[in-house]
Amino acid sequence: MQFFAFDAAYLERLRSGDARTEEHFVSYFGELIQLKLRSRLNSREAIEDVRQETFVRVLVLVRSPNGLREPDRLGAFVNSVCNHVLLEHYRSKNKTESFLDSEAEATLVNHDPSALSLLETKDAQRIVHQILKELTDRDRMLLQSVLLEERDKDEVCKQFGITRDYLRVLVHRAKQSFKSFYISRIGDSRMN
Repeated sequence: MQFFAFDAAYLERLRSGDARTEEHFVSYFGELIQLKLRSRLNSREAIEDVRQETFVRVLVLVRSPNGLREPDRLGAFVNSVCNHVLLEHYRSKNKTESFLDSEAEATLVNHDPSALSLLETKDAQRIVHQILKELTDRDRMLLQSVLLEERDKDEVCKQFGITRDYLRVLVHRAKQSFKSFYISRIGDSRMN
């Protein structure tokens, strides 16, 4: 490939739409862009899409009133536009792939609980109910009212005849008591 020096006359012919100049322009830069894109894109269609989009944008920008003014910068300008088009291609490809991946995942993944997870959940519920039975009546009623039933705290305070600050202390103590029973129960079940 022979390198070409671009001058003001060439740029002016390109601006005016001279067919022979456009043909030379596409032929000259087409080879360079092809070499560049071959190492970055894996399909002929993608290479051709980026190449054509680059040419369209360069010609539109060259022909615009505030277009390229320095003919010796034409090569760098084409390269810069090609880089932008290539980045846009990567971004659109990633969005499409991530959308397709998430859509495929949504159709392929079964969100229903497995038999094992259902069994584990039932086992955990059984352990929680057993531990609640082992707690003092006050601790059990506090935990059920505040955590399981999610009753209004003012209503629970009235039922127990305590202030909200003291309710917080009692619930904390009840949780600690539950936790110690739970840890000992889990430790026992692991040893069996």
